[in-house]
Amino acid sequence: MTHTIAGTGSMVADAITLTSRIIGPEEKALLRSHADGATTHRFVGGVTLNHLGWAALLGADTAIFGKQADDDAGRFLRGGMDQAGIARHLDLSGSASSEAHIFVAPDGGRAIYMARGATGEFSPDDVDTHFRGLIQQARFITTEVSQLPLATVLRVLERAQQAGATTVLDLDVPLVDTVPALGSLDELHAVLARVDVLKPSLAAVGPHLVPGTTAADVARQLADRYGCQLVAVTDGAQGSVLFDGHQLHRIPSVPIQVVDTTGAGDAFLGGLVAGLAWDLPASDAARLGNACGATCCERLGAFPEDKAACRARVQALYGAMGGAPLPALDPTVPPATQDPVDTFLAAASTATQGPDRDRLAAATDLITTARQAGGRVHVTGVGKSAYVAGYAASLLSSTGTPATFLHGTEATHGSVGQLEPGDVVIALSNSGTTSELVASARAARALGASLIAVTARADSPLALAADQVLAIPVDHEGGPLGLAPRASVLAQATALMALSVSLQVACGLDRGAYNDRHPAGALGQRSQGPDKA
Repeated sequence: MTHTIAGTGSMVADAITLTSRIIGPEEKALLRSHADGATTHRFVGGVTLNHLGWAALLGADTAIFGKQADDDAGRFLRGGMDQAGIARHLDLSGSASSEAHIFVAPDGGRAIYMARGATGEFSPDDVDTHFRGLIQQARFITTEVSQLPLATVLRVLERAQQAGATTVLDLDVPLVDTVPALGSLDELHAVLARVDVLKPSLAAVGPHLVPGTTAADVARQLADRYGCQLVAVTDGAQGSVLFDGHQLHRIPSVPIQVVDTTGAGDAFLGGLVAGLAWDLPASDAARLGNACGATCCERLGAFPEDKAACRARVQALYGAMGGAPLPALDPTVPPATQDPVDTFLAAASTATQGPDRDRLAAATDLITTARQAGGRVHVTGVGKSAYVAGYAASLLSSTGTPATFLHGTEATHGSVGQLEPGDVVIALSNSGTTSELVASARAARALGASLIAVTARADSPLALAADQVLAIPVDHEGGPLGLAPRASVLAQATALMALSVSLQVACGLDRGAYNDRHPAGALGQRSQGPDKA
């Protein structure tokens, strides 16, 4: 699968607490309240996920890969990825998804405490086993020195260089937090020697790397020592400094009202890489990065959750800095350089990966238990999902699980009366927000039926109303506009095909029983035995 920008590294559920000041040991401070009165709110975050989010906001084709866990924090983060349009390639076998506690002072300064979780468990072998093919097909590979083991970062960069991708590294934490927590000093030097585009914060560069004290000195010295093609040093309110091996560029910041500085450097990198992917001059790419960083500082949290407002603000700030015109910023349209058929085939590949096995087993158990108690199975959907629901009802019936179609819009006009307490309803909606279907699902629950949601969004209203969820993320439908249901139809059909297989095994349907349900046609002949085909 081809992506313009594929990144791996920290993806973190940030718990942001407002405080009166950042305190030291043995000190106390009062907490402040968010607008709703709460002192703490959860936000999508993480060095890599943040910069991919800002690049996706600008319309770049982005993907994230790595290790996570199928826990509450992981599902929250994956919902954010889906909302942002970031393709997901994740191993969910980790012990726990990464979380952070962030304390933000009134001036926007903050203190961050991180738990690496599955990000720290991502190994070099995992890279080669699960993601080598993905790395080979991306134009830009981004990663970080923040939570990943340095050995893993090095393996990612090695594979990216072998594939001819441009390598990008965010040097996010000081040396004292890098060695030995993430690996050795030798490994850090080896990592930096394999980077094309290096984005360190001035605070993260210590004398063990280069002796420079100003952003300009650090940029020049890092490029000279490690052979980087481009070094972009972020320096807070002073803006950023770029050195491309020949020329130094100073890109000033713009005056803003700072609310929270969390993730400003991540947002900068997202804008910078998106600009480089569009072949903007390095100085304009940095201006775009500055605009993203400034926009990030004007709101709580590091991830661009309010996409429309953030995109408009980035455009305004970038224009005020005199940046060159940008391509159309419409994230629903795939990059013009990618063939529409290739776009669809890439989306189809992701859509047919199938549901999580544990969730599939839970859905199978729910249906099996209901049927043993006399309950029946109904499948429902609206629009294109209704056609998939009709197919699924027929498939389930022919493979040992009798099922009927429930009309998704007619249900609340009386058709929900076909249900009885103890039945199971399988409801299909890619977005999980289709109003008619959500209303029908709630009506089914009110009549005592259990609900299985098949959706791309595990945090959608349909999913939240369900007893079990089969979620297959669909990042793009494919095709010229990316709007007509294509990949989402494949995802739904794949989930229900997998469920039909699991249920057929559970009920022990054999060849003869299949023939009883499908006696006619070529399949009927084949089900009688090889000699009958």
